[in-house]
Amino acid sequence: MTSMAETAETGAKSATGSQLVSLAATRARNTGTDFRPDLFENISVNLSAAERRTAALTTRRTVKKEWQAAWLLRAIECIDLTTLAGDDTPGRVERLCAKARNPLRADLVKALGLEGRRLTTGAVCVYPEMVAPAVSALEGSGVPVASVATGFPAGLTPMRDRLAEIRYAVDHGAHEIDIVISRRHVLTGNWTALYEEVREMRETCGEAHMKAILATGELKTLTNVYKASMVAMMAGADFVKTSTGMEAVNATLPVSLVMVRSVRDFLEATGNVCGFKPAGGIRTAKDAIAWLILMKEELGDPWLKPDLFRFGASSLLGDIERQIEHFVTGRYSSADRHGIA
Repeated sequence: MTSMAETAETGAKSATGSQLVSLAATRARNTGTDFRPDLFENISVNLSAAERRTAALTTRRTVKKEWQAAWLLRAIECIDLTTLAGDDTPGRVERLCAKARNPLRADLVKALGLEGRRLTTGAVCVYPEMVAPAVSALEGSGVPVASVATGFPAGLTPMRDRLAEIRYAVDHGAHEIDIVISRRHVLTGNWTALYEEVREMRETCGEAHMKAILATGELKTLTNVYKASMVAMMAGADFVKTSTGMEAVNATLPVSLVMVRSVRDFLEATGNVCGFKPAGGIRTAKDAIAWLILMKEELGDPWLKPDLFRFGASSLLGDIERQIEHFVTGRYSSADRHGIA
């Protein structure tokens, strides 16, 4: 691909959907590659074309009634239920973990015929100091604990401290680490420095899966977003993630389109599979459906499951539960009946 403008409006793929599914089915963890500027240096992204493509997503494909309820259940399974507040306490984290274990009220589970079926969120995401309480609260549930690290959200602490934070979280039981990149490397075009930084973080994570947060709202252009995504995947990121949730602009569909196209291009070029995580500002069931449609259209069914797709969200689950209650009862309840924790 020489220009995203060539394909952004039509959604045309250089590999068929069945080929992508086949590649994803044989996936192993992304081990990264050598630094390969040829995979991104000639890329240019057309903003208007990306916006037109994403504006058409929810008009080309809609889901209603029981199919919508089924898609929302899948969205629940892909949520990284998150608390990243300065006043977090072990008690708050434990309540959040209880919600992650049982994300739907028992009466709704019964009405949907889901009794006996395992339904949990994709993970619980916390600060490093809250990892140990989260691990304890989720013991036996199969729900992984994700920890932000590396000077989240700015990523401007010294590298030794950023790596020490990863080690701390891993030592306390974190299964996944959400790292933040140095935005300055992107803004100055120092792609080698970005690759080396992310590679070192990936090695420090060890067996813990690493999500690379690009803070896309601070990268200025969609071309920068594409290039940063590709470099992070070369360096071994298991997921590329849009945002910390604390930038002025967080996850948007045009940014997400560019990132999932980079995931597809990386897979086709290297055979390595990478996941995608939008985060920040995704609050409603309608939002969740839009992003699931994006994944379905651009990457296919393997990216509709939590091993390759996550939402970073704190309030999304409450609105999904409210919409499912409407499906079951035909009535909308007050949002305060669906507290997260």
